[in-house]
Amino acid sequence: MCDSANAAGHGLTVGETPPAYREPEEADASSSDESAGEVRRRRKGGFPPLPEPLAVPVIDNHTHFDVRDGAVLVPIGEALDAAQAAGVRGAVQVGTDLESSRFTAAVVEQDPRLLGAVALHPNDAPLLAEGGTLDDALSEIEQLATGGRIRALGETGLDYFRTGQEGRGSQLTSFRAHIDIAKRLGKALQIHDREAHDDVVATLLSDGAPERVVLHCFSGDAALARTCNEQGWFMSFAGTVTFKNAANLREALLVADPGLVLVETDAPFLTPHPHRGRPNASYVMPNTVRAMAEVVGSDVDALCSRLTANTEAVYGRWDAP
Repeated sequence: MCDSANAAGHGLTVGETPPAYREPEEADASSSDESAGEVRRRRKGGFPPLPEPLAVPVIDNHTHFDVRDGAVLVPIGEALDAAQAAGVRGAVQVGTDLESSRFTAAVVEQDPRLLGAVALHPNDAPLLAEGGTLDDALSEIEQLATGGRIRALGETGLDYFRTGQEGRGSQLTSFRAHIDIAKRLGKALQIHDREAHDDVVATLLSDGAPERVVLHCFSGDAALARTCNEQGWFMSFAGTVTFKNAANLREALLVADPGLVLVETDAPFLTPHPHRGRPNASYVMPNTVRAMAEVVGSDVDALCSRLTANTEAVYGRWDAP
């Protein structure tokens, strides 16, 4: 069980930002890989305070521990300690290119609280295809995916927001390759779907979906949720479900089969209300969970138990070899 005393046991205080996430008093923008303007934009307000911990632990099934937000890059162990203090007992570290996928394959062997997913992001596929390296990159992703603590191919999929018509063919080629790898290796599939719902569904149906499919950062409506219910695909809700302008996500959550619902941060992105616009972290996820419980009219502890059971149904147990 997790409570405020548990947070204190980790040397953390509810209502304060964990020390590892606090910015230097005089941050040197030049120390970041981003421009000074980007640092100021991304770091506005800094990381949120530690929320009241969840009494029943949950798992963050999609996060990016390797992505720097402004001047702050938190060591994995300290990030997981902060998450655990908030009642988030584990996470799935997700790769989006070869560099981050290599990082993922290495780091999941270092801490039992981590499992991993590796893939090429759909927006990278056209660039790799243009350079003639897509096939080689896919081959390396398949090799990385053979690791025992790599439990998913992801995030892969289709993105029609950032990539235009000219890049869609390469995205589809890459998506289909990831589907094939996931099926052959018996891994779950984590899907990035941005403004491409119909084609994502059509591709999964035409190619044959893996046994376990997760629509990461679910962005559809009630109709897509019903399709997921029919197909047995999992829907992972992020901080976006708490946004005031996201009524479609709350409607989808109400329709979603409770046995197919997951929760994630996509940190350092998509920070939930009331901290929208600030950088995100796994320890912030209780805000999303409590908002989800309110939407569906569930007891928070009961929802946490269900979310954890669903997550382990997709990825297996965290303590398994």
